[in-house]
Amino acid sequence: MRASDLDPTGEHHGGLPTYPWRYQPSPDLMTRRQLRAEGLRPGGQEPAAQIVCRGGQRIGYLYRRCLALPVRPMTAARWRSHQRMMLARRTCPLCRAVGESCIPTSLGCCLECASGLALAELEQLLQLARVVPA
Repeated sequence: MRASDLDPTGEHHGGLPTYPWRYQPSPDLMTRRQLRAEGLRPGGQEPAAQIVCRGGQRIGYLYRRCLALPVRPMTAARWRSHQRMMLARRTCPLCRAVGESCIPTSLGCCLECASGLALAELEQLLQLARVVPA
């Protein structure tokens, strides 16, 4: 633990209390993931403290559990929207084939289209696919 990572008053970190990695100052302070595991969300509150790790390269915010709100339920409209989004991620923009998994973002198309095309042809087709509405 570095001494600069422990700043419970926030004097050196812009007024936000700062703690080192794996240090939990209070059971009431939790990260977003910890809140989510309990079925809660920050609910618009500002961070109450922060955790610093990797020599100050990474920061994790801590929120008060007592001010957290329950996670919003998944409505039918949200579920339909999620399904459409996932369908778009699985659809190849070139051949319009729908795969079982998401298309790699590094390729921008399905593996079959990428294996049969040269890089220059692939970039041209992707440009055309973005211009022409489906």
